[in-house]
Amino acid sequence: MLATILLATDGSAHARRATRLAADLARRYGARVIVVTAFDPIPRDLGSPYQEDLMARRTASAEAVAKDAGRVLDEVGVSHEEEVLEGPAADAILRVARVRGCDLIVMGSRGLSPLRAAILGSVSQRVVAEAPCPVLIVH
Repeated sequence: MLATILLATDGSAHARRATRLAADLARRYGARVIVVTAFDPIPRDLGSPYQEDLMARRTASAEAVAKDAGRVLDEVGVSHEEEVLEGPAADAILRVARVRGCDLIVMGSRGLSPLRAAILGSVSQRVVAEAPCPVLIVH
C-alpha cells in the first residue's frame, strides 16, 4: 500500500518525468506526496552580506523547483507538501524518507549535474543503496 510518496526533484528533465509518474501513482493509490528539493550547503566562511545573498538566491531557486512540481500535483488533485532543504541531495532525501516514513521514493535517473555525478557517484545510486523503502528511478 502506498500512503506516502517522496518525490525528489531538481527540475531536470528526468525529474519532471518522475513528477508526472509520482502524480499518477499518488492519484491511483490515494497517496500523499512529499516533494523534496535540496541545494548545496552555503560556505560558512563566505561572510556577510555574500552568505545571506547566496542563501536567498539558492533558497528561492529551490522553492521554485518545488513549486513547479507542486503545480503538476495540483493539476491532478494530489495532496502534497514541499520541503526545501540545505545540504547534499542524497542526505536530504534519505533523511526525509526515514523521518516521514515514506513508502516509496520516486526520482529521476539523472539530475542537472552530470559531471559531478560522474565524479562523485550519482544521487540516485546512493539513494537506491541506502533507502529505507523501495525507490522508483525514472529515466
